[in-house]
Amino acid sequence: QVQLVESGGGLVQAGDSLRLSCAASGRTSSRYAMGWFRQTPGKEREFVAAISRSGGLTYYADSVKGRFTISRDNAKNTVYLQMNRLKPEDTAVYHCAADVRPLETIVVLSTPRMYDYWGQGTQVTVSS
Repeated sequence: QVQLVESGGGLVQAGDSLRLSCAASGRTSSRYAMGWFRQTPGKEREFVAAISRSGGLTYYADSVKGRFTISRDNAKNTVYLQMNRLKPEDTAVYHCAADVRPLETIVVLSTPRMYDYWGQGTQVTVSS
């Protein structure tokens, strides 16, 4: 059982930066690959970024590649999403998720149904 809590969202202007954090509690070993997804009303959940258990592999959606960076601090049981040069189209509720499966391919980690635990989300709003 793992609880995930996101923080760091807010209202910013286009071009600004935010760093989201996802703190894990419960069984918070480094056994979980972690992902970030975002969702807007009426749309399906969209993959943003993912990171392997060791942090050695990262994946990004094309829409955020070069602007966002995912990282993790396993000693703190926390995963981060550094978001730079934010755009209005980045506006969404951002969720972190944990995947206990050992397969860490982009196909697996970009698919929401493959994840076992989800946070409640944090709102990111980017104004023009």
